[in-house]
Amino acid sequence: MSETAALLELAAEAARTAGGLLAERVRYGAEREVVAKSTPTDLVSEADIASQRAIRELLERRRPEDGFVGEEGGSSKPGSSGLDWVVDPLDGTVNYLYGIPSWCVSVALQDAEGSAVGVVHDPLRGETFRAARGAGCTLNGSTVRVREQADLSRALVATGFGYDSDRRAMQAEVVGRVLPRVRDIRRAGAAALDLSWLAAGRLDGYWERGLSAWDWAAGRLLVDEAGGEVAELPGEPRGLVAANPGLLPALLELVSG
Repeated sequence: MSETAALLELAAEAARTAGGLLAERVRYGAEREVVAKSTPTDLVSEADIASQRAIRELLERRRPEDGFVGEEGGSSKPGSSGLDWVVDPLDGTVNYLYGIPSWCVSVALQDAEGSAVGVVHDPLRGETFRAARGAGCTLNGSTVRVREQADLSRALVATGFGYDSDRRAMQAEVVGRVLPRVRDIRRAGAAALDLSWLAAGRLDGYWERGLSAWDWAAGRLLVDEAGGEVAELPGEPRGLVAANPGLLPALLELVSG
């Protein structure tokens, strides 16, 4: 097994380990501790923390020289290898807490050029999306590609909303501009899943502002390796637009205006 393949397998093992833990907690209703982070709508649960702990412990046993960056505070550490694991231990926390089956675990390994391997694992559907730089994207071992829909009026696109009320108001303005121009908009509540579904051809495009590195680290690579393209949104806060190459320019122009 090549080094890249071994790293991809380790990322998948870490994501599956955390996903199993999270699914078990859902099954037995074990989630009790919930607190707000940046705003009353920005939640973190004990499940987020337990999932991140499980991932970090596994990676530190196998790759102690690597750095680690996780969503839940106080867990990041520098490494000496030049490689950093970037982890969202539970993307879609609000869905998870409400019992909505749209959440996942995202694990990526980054080097100086960006994400080298990425895995998004959806334990409830039993779906694992994987990609390695230059090696394509797979879903449960089968190669997937983005859809070739280049007509904006026929595009099914996804987005997400921030937690700050002022930012939400601005995002609502963009949605109002986009909705009349596309087939429809989906808002599933988990950015990593949105990007995974785009890579697998279940969506035609995606855009969002205000997320962090761990939200996009794995999913962005999935889209790239599935034949899609990702562009940075101009201005602040940071944002991304993703689609197939034929659709991206029109979608980027629409959501940037």
